[in-house]
Amino acid sequence: MSDKNINFLRDSLLKTNREGMPDLLAHMQDIGFLTAPCSGGYHLAKEGGLLEHTVNVMKCAEKLGVAWLGGAEYNKIHDSVMIAAALHDLGKCGQFGKAEYVPNILKSGKPSDSKPFKRNPELLNVPHEVRSVAIATMFVDLTEEEQHAILYHNGLYGPFRYEVQGSETPLYMLIHFADMWASRVVEKEE
Repeated sequence: MSDKNINFLRDSLLKTNREGMPDLLAHMQDIGFLTAPCSGGYHLAKEGGLLEHTVNVMKCAEKLGVAWLGGAEYNKIHDSVMIAAALHDLGKCGQFGKAEYVPNILKSGKPSDSKPFKRNPELLNVPHEVRSVAIATMFVDLTEEEQHAILYHNGLYGPFRYEVQGSETPLYMLIHFADMWASRVVEKEE
């Protein structure tokens, strides 16, 4: 867990001036966002992996947005890009006092090297995309497009793969492709 990543996340979200953001940031810390793994055994399956992935997505989304839209057009949606990118995987912290990922202990009693975490069997199977929106909206009002981008950010790889077809928006596509680039390219190089 890097102070640089914590500061980037905090500063980027606070700069949006969205009402309730300080309370959401405090809640994110309380529910383990800063220390949670990003996955069970794929990308950044380590302590602090979720924060690292989130910052990677935020930075990729900004670069893509400027490249694809140009500076002036990107600036019109900058706050929404930062919010949706920062919160797209918020639900990976789990909910109701239960973590999404727990240590994956093998029958031998040793932790798994190949898949160090597993989905928490005590947590009902609600997609993390849904949890992300539910948790965020307890503190901040998300726009319709922000909710859409968060819910569908996994595109064809998520539970809502058929619902997003024909409903793509620039914000959704920026978050989706930034998430894919971060998880499949940036985090594979680390």
